[in-house]
Amino acid sequence: MEIRPFEEADRRAVIELWQVCGLTRPWNDPYRDISRKLAIQPELFFIGEVDGKVVASAMAGYDGHRGSVFYLAVSPDYQRRGYGKLMMDRVEGALKAMGCPKLNIVVRSSNEQVLKFYSHLGYALDDVVCLGKRLIPDT
Repeated sequence: MEIRPFEEADRRAVIELWQVCGLTRPWNDPYRDISRKLAIQPELFFIGEVDGKVVASAMAGYDGHRGSVFYLAVSPDYQRRGYGKLMMDRVEGALKAMGCPKLNIVVRSSNEQVLKFYSHLGYALDDVVCLGKRLIPDT
């Protein structure tokens, strides 16, 4: 798998990937999410490609205190080949190069498969509660 920066021509394939992986929600417009990412740290939006086909994505950020990653996705047809780990290695490397000391990941508590994946990569539950407030509605 080749990992490279997101390109505008990838938009449709990336959204389809997110949909097939169950990452989209009615209250988050994926088109807007991509546009927002491209406006801030677009160099932290990665695509995994096999034979010219988008099969993975990861969208990261760094605020000067903590890093974050969202929309880590690997097409179901390409899972269990180490591609998720490769994407996370790229994210971690990019954030570390920026001086990021810690990476926080938000995972739905019901997503046991993904929680196991991150645990296998060395991530552990932090004793925190994630709070959210919508500032700009997408719908």
